[in-house]
Amino acid sequence: MTYEPEYFQKFEFEETQIQKLLQSAEYELGKAKKFDDPDVMFKFSYDALIKFGIFLIAKDGHRVRSIRGHHIKIIEKISQILKNTEIYKTADKIRIKRNADLYDGCIIVSEKDSREILKFVEKIFNTPS
Repeated sequence: MTYEPEYFQKFEFEETQIQKLLQSAEYELGKAKKFDDPDVMFKFSYDALIKFGIFLIAKDGHRVRSIRGHHIKIIEKISQILKNTEIYKTADKIRIKRNADLYDGCIIVSEKDSREILKFVEKIFNTPS
């Protein structure tokens, strides 16, 4: 698998660092499950998805560079690492919704959508890597 150097840097993580990244992603997922408010559930589900991607990339020996467009690259790598193109399609739709809400203030996420997004992210966490 290739890692574009403008988005990723080869890096040797210690196992404790990798585990902290996983714990951080799990913490976000736990928060998403805890709250019934659709907006809160959506926000924490998205954050869990991105943090889980950062964890997977770290396990593969790379660090994510925080530059414009890095979330889309994280989503691409999640899909590649877990060998599932459907992950990219669904996660990118979630990213687009998140960006519309964040930058345009025009998205209201329904409870149904938030629960589906949470289930999607939980499924990714349970996919063997």
